Amino acid sequence: MASAFFRALPGEAAAPAGLQSASGGAGATPLSVPASAGTVSHSLPHSWPIGAQPQSNLAPAGSPFASPVGLAPNLPGNPIPLGQIPGSNILPSNPAQVLTLANRLPAESPKAVAGNGVPDLAYAAAPAYEPRLSSITNGVPEAHAATATSAAQQPTVSSSSPASPASPFYFLSQQQAGPSAPDGLDALSGQAIAARAAQQPAVPQLVGNSSPATQTPTASAAPQYYFVDAVRLPSGYVTPEKPHPQGANATPALGQQDRHPGFDVNAVRRDFPILSERINGKQLIWLDNAATTHKPRQVIERISHFYEHENSNIHRAAHVLAARATDAYEHAREVVRRFINAPDVNEVIFVRGTTEAINLVAKSWGGKHVGEGDEIIVSHLEHHANIVPWQQLAEAKGARLRVIPVDDQGQIRLDEYQKLINDRTKIVAIGHVSNTLGTVVPVKQVVEIAKRRGIVTLVDGAQSIAHTPVDVQDIGADFFVFSGHKIFAPTGIGALWGRREVLEDMPPWQGGGNMIADVTFEKTVFQPLPNTFEAGTGNIADAVGLGAALEYVERLGIENISRYEHALVDYGMQQLGTIPGLRLIGTVPGKASVLSFTLEGYTTDEVGKALNAEGIAVRTGHHCAQPILRRFGVETTVRPSLAFYNTFEEIDELVHVVRRLASQRR
Repeated sequence: MASAFFRALPGEAAAPAGLQSASGGAGATPLSVPASAGTVSHSLPHSWPIGAQPQSNLAPAGSPFASPVGLAPNLPGNPIPLGQIPGSNILPSNPAQVLTLANRLPAESPKAVAGNGVPDLAYAAAPAYEPRLSSITNGVPEAHAATATSAAQQPTVSSSSPASPASPFYFLSQQQAGPSAPDGLDALSGQAIAARAAQQPAVPQLVGNSSPATQTPTASAAPQYYFVDAVRLPSGYVTPEKPHPQGANATPALGQQDRHPGFDVNAVRRDFPILSERINGKQLIWLDNAATTHKPRQVIERISHFYEHENSNIHRAAHVLAARATDAYEHAREVVRRFINAPDVNEVIFVRGTTEAINLVAKSWGGKHVGEGDEIIVSHLEHHANIVPWQQLAEAKGARLRVIPVDDQGQIRLDEYQKLINDRTKIVAIGHVSNTLGTVVPVKQVVEIAKRRGIVTLVDGAQSIAHTPVDVQDIGADFFVFSGHKIFAPTGIGALWGRREVLEDMPPWQGGGNMIADVTFEKTVFQPLPNTFEAGTGNIADAVGLGAALEYVERLGIENISRYEHALVDYGMQQLGTIPGLRLIGTVPGKASVLSFTLEGYTTDEVGKALNAEGIAVRTGHHCAQPILRRFGVETTVRPSLAFYNTFEEIDELVHVVRRLASQRR
């Protein structure tokens, strides 16, 4: 449909001044590549940069793709002519006015062959459209992370050579890279090109290289029946061994190497396709990460690979796909164990998310161990998901819910907490990081105080898992819970970790398939951990996606992420604090991710809508944490929240819009 749309666009503009024709003369007839991809009738001039396409059927005057000279203005990297060739890499000349269809063209036809023999899958990422996001290269496939060689070094295409094939399947005849261009010009893939200083990452491969100790996979000496002679990769899926398109000594892409040596936000951003979206004509600035995070290409492709090559139910059946799916699912469980440093992989239970995990503990452990007159302790900072299940349990059992107060900065008061603990206290459930204020709670101290009295503890890690290192053995709690979508994984998947001795003292909270060992009408025997708490068909594919997301974060380094994000938060707090009429809610030092505020003269929804008009996404409302907001005398706030793909420039944009609103206050 997209190709038909562009074929229908009329007109052909003359070549801009300074561009050579096939014969080498300035201002001569421009190069033309027929839509049918037959033959190239002219030689490619030496001055044409690698990755750029010959001009053909340039956008007519008035077209949303037109620019004054037919080239995208003011863009770093190599220029791309704005041709209307089906399958071309189309770059809008004016990002503020580009049509939605054109902005998504690479997604409409992801494997169409461009006029330069490079697959459209390797289109220039949108962060490169606007210099404010400091992107690097346009018109060069990310698979090569390359700087174009000089014009004098570029080969030419003979006029008698056939054009690149028009097949959309560019892996049809080759294992890697794009289709071969005429006369051996392999569209950059065979050229040794130096990477730019910012280390633009390559297009990610479907290889789940996860552990620093993991070596290049080789065929198993004694493969299991369902792996035949293929390579069994550590991420659980199977694929034949293929050479890297840039050779054995190629630099791994960000998110593929074992450890990224530093933190380059511009390189990281290229792993997140959704950051190329445009909202109200502006490039998306996503500052709603406390609600959910976006997914890197590695996670998206891992889930796609599962559905294409491994999809099956698990823990049963003797066929190949069942074995592959089970292997992938259980590998993801091991990745979770490693990421939080749990002692035993069978203590990791997959759930839908943090909310389900807390409910599981409240219903199963609480239902057995909490009775009339007992007490449950939470803090004033908690998300509703760590309040309501305990309220329900208290009401059902005749127990009492008690609350740790906070100070005026938003930190819990440990002195008051110690006064709350007594012989009737059964469990302390505490959030690691506040989703509304960003407060980092000293959970290790909270747990230590409870353990002295033999009290069970649960830590809600939904807001900490993506921002700070987590070591459940060091924290010392009995339960740790988190959601995958808060850490760049899919929605609908999360994990509950619990100490084996505590989990084994809990009855199953759901019954069904997968969690049973034997069933008669008189008695049911349950499976051991972790299957005891995983009744029915689980969210298999998204569990695999969770494993891929955690591996991605491991390769970046959670310590690197934490340092960078703390710098972002400090900068944001400082800049927002200079705006007249703006009140920051939650000012404790060392906070994580969240910048809640109110603005005098405006409702929070009005501020949110004004930011949205500029392409900036923030959350407004009570954030499922009404008690803590009321503690500070407000019902709602504006809540920008950060992740490692955010930039200081994006914070500047946020501050600029809010400052403008403050200057126009009613």
